[in-house]
Amino acid sequence: MAEKKMITLRSSDYKDFEVEEAVAMQSEIIRFMIEDDCADSAIPLPNVDSKTLALVIKYCNKHVHAAADDSAAAETSSSASSAGGGGEVDLKKWDAEFVKVDQDKSPEEIRRTFNIKNDFTKEEEEEIRRENSWAFD
Repeated sequence: MAEKKMITLRSSDYKDFEVEEAVAMQSEIIRFMIEDDCADSAIPLPNVDSKTLALVIKYCNKHVHAAADDSAAAETSSSASSAGGGGEVDLKKWDAEFVKVDQDKSPEEIRRTFNIKNDFTKEEEEEIRRENSWAFD
């Protein structure tokens, strides 16, 4: 088995993540950096914190390995009907569960969950709530 090339991604809080090149290539920005030979050492991602980067890597990793599994299953399958379908359905279910957000959370709870800084002043936030009061009922 061939050894997989590894790439190091560095989050905004300076945590390094070593991932397979195929996983890193799921991101267009990272793929361009790799293709342009800008990935000699860790690839800095100054706008992505480690918690978010870990989730992105988990998502990309799942998709790369699901595609590889489907490809291997198609090669070993002798009938066209059994090649594909099941893995794709499982991946769609996994995606839906992965991105599921609790709809009953307040904006403050969502900000805490995703580590999002509130850049609105109290006055701006009140104005937005007034303009969109229908969404807060």
